[in-house]
Amino acid sequence: MGAGLTLFLVAGEPSGDRLGAALMAGLRQLAPEVSFNGVAGPLMQSQGMESLFPMEELSIMGIVEVLPKYLHLKRRIRETAQACLNSGAKALITIDSPDFGLRVAALVRAADPSIRTIHYVAPSVWAWRPGRAEKMARVIDHVLALLPFEPPYMTAAGMTCDFVGHPVVSEPLATPAEAAAFKGQGPLILTLPGSRRGEVTRLAPIFGQTLAQVQRSHPDARVVLPTLASIEPLIRELTADWPIVPQIITDPGLKRGAFAAADVALAASGTVSLELAANDCPMVIAYDMNRLTLWLMRRAARIDTVTLVNLVSETRVVPEFIGAACTPDRIAPALLNTLASPQAQQAAMALTMDRLGKGGASPGLRAARSVLAML
Repeated sequence: MGAGLTLFLVAGEPSGDRLGAALMAGLRQLAPEVSFNGVAGPLMQSQGMESLFPMEELSIMGIVEVLPKYLHLKRRIRETAQACLNSGAKALITIDSPDFGLRVAALVRAADPSIRTIHYVAPSVWAWRPGRAEKMARVIDHVLALLPFEPPYMTAAGMTCDFVGHPVVSEPLATPAEAAAFKGQGPLILTLPGSRRGEVTRLAPIFGQTLAQVQRSHPDARVVLPTLASIEPLIRELTADWPIVPQIITDPGLKRGAFAAADVALAASGTVSLELAANDCPMVIAYDMNRLTLWLMRRAARIDTVTLVNLVSETRVVPEFIGAACTPDRIAPALLNTLASPQAQQAAMALTMDRLGKGGASPGLRAARSVLAML
């Protein structure tokens, strides 16, 4: 396999660009003659692929933001599908960003059913909206899944699916020197109030009041808050009145060091729980959102926990405080308990990393093997 093999890849945001670049590197290793076309971010472009248009055009969140760009996006969908059909690609691989990718796949499938369609990152149908898998099966042949319990859901919907490992297992960890930069007196608390303006604005006051309670038991506690440069001014403003003024960092090396050195983390829900597990950092998850959104999500939910460490390890050792439960009076005792006895979480985090593919072939290589086997 590989002689004259052309593949058309479509990524829509930075996380997809990372997955796509690792997949391309894996494919090059196994099938050196492979060539790529499609929509790519900087990492995929550094693997030698020209992007049809800037990937950033697709990185828009939410209905309100999408509406003004709707006609432009529709044009981009048609243009991308046509470019795939013109490229002579044997397969279309859409990476995450299903709103864009699956619409492209539908047009390609309708015009030329001989082109195989592969989607990288299974929709979280185990969590909510199970109908999405059946809908996806109309346009997708094969799925590359990041979580070990996802393939049965995809095959039940009529697609083939391989678990290829989660990218978190191959992300670089801190060097001893990077971690040592944070060593000092008193427990080090990592605070991660999210990366979107709305969630940070909502969570920062709650996190601050929680730290005030923790400080009574640990007057020497230190706080570090890794964030993105784009929201650093907002973070500084929102944390100015915190009882323990956090050390705010945006440098990736410092961030790695903080994750490795921290004794406990207070984090918004999301994939950050896996990043913490990779660094053996016990955690408490806290998240609040608009009451109506929360009510709708609760009604649609099929799971009793939102934390991936709990789901993958099949335990419920990571405490989580969502919605009305997201109060300092509830979070602070859980944070203190976790700091005092982290052992159960450490075992669950190690199990989670094993189940996500740690120590095996890299996810990019596993994904490449799955693509070639499917073709």
